Amino acid sequence: MSAAEHLRIATFQQVLHEINNNTVPLPGLATEDQYNCLAKQLVDSRRRIEFVFHIRDGQHHPSRADPASGMFDPLKAAVLHLRAGRRDEAYWLVFLATHFGKHQADGWELTRQIYGKVGGPSRWDWAAISQNPGAFRPWLAVNEQLLRIWRFSNHRKYESLRADSTKGTARVFETYVAWVGPPRTHAGMIHDLHVEVGQNPQAVFDKMYRSMDDVMRFGRLGRFDFLTMLGKLGIAPIEPGSAYLWHSATGPLRGARLLFGGAANANLRASELDDLLLQIDAKLKVGMQALEDSLCNWQKSPAQHLLFRG
Repeated sequence: MSAAEHLRIATFQQVLHEINNNTVPLPGLATEDQYNCLAKQLVDSRRRIEFVFHIRDGQHHPSRADPASGMFDPLKAAVLHLRAGRRDEAYWLVFLATHFGKHQADGWELTRQIYGKVGGPSRWDWAAISQNPGAFRPWLAVNEQLLRIWRFSNHRKYESLRADSTKGTARVFETYVAWVGPPRTHAGMIHDLHVEVGQNPQAVFDKMYRSMDDVMRFGRLGRFDFLTMLGKLGIAPIEPGSAYLWHSATGPLRGARLLFGGAANANLRASELDDLLLQIDAKLKVGMQALEDSLCNWQKSPAQHLLFRG
């Protein structure tokens, strides 16, 4: 661990002590080991976010956007398309990356194979899927068995490639396209939201988050990951102003209850916990994504730091 990371951990520990003493009681931090462990999880979470900033700002080889290449990376591809003015394609690639996820062994291979039509002459790019979303299901039926070689990420392991599924990938794609509403573009969607709720990034995030009820199989984690990635990559002018603990949260909710109530099953309402997280983030200044991520991981081992690769 670098000297800079040691300093960040020590700084977070100090701020957590100050919060506990002067702002909000934190009964879940009863020992220095627990302070240290949460501070380390905060550093880990911020590091994961900062890694995405490096993707946003880095120079990427054109092959990163080519599904015919083993170098394909949907997030770097999204950055390249955004820089070239193809904003719809950037949104779509982030959606694909979120839906399929990055498998620990397979990497982005499932996304690459579907986006590139298993090495075909064309792609399931935004132009293709938005013009005829119904065409994806019969294509999937033909290629379903071949695609089963590659796997969803751990967070998306319950998703389905079955072409006949009413809740599988084909339906996910159909409902996403309907959510955007072509011929409206993604930029048009953002414009409409600005007209409706103003240009506050947190208000727009919240409106998008709630409207994604219409997108199949995108619950709290899926839509939170999707929308925060759009913000981190600079594709959409949005950021979370809430951890959305009220929306079927499990790990983050347990972590917040442990921190503020002293037990993972403490009788504290999710809405109350969301307000408390805003109070402590005013001191920590890490953002809602880092807070919910670090609490989710911290509650699994509150006194001994474990490194998670999520």
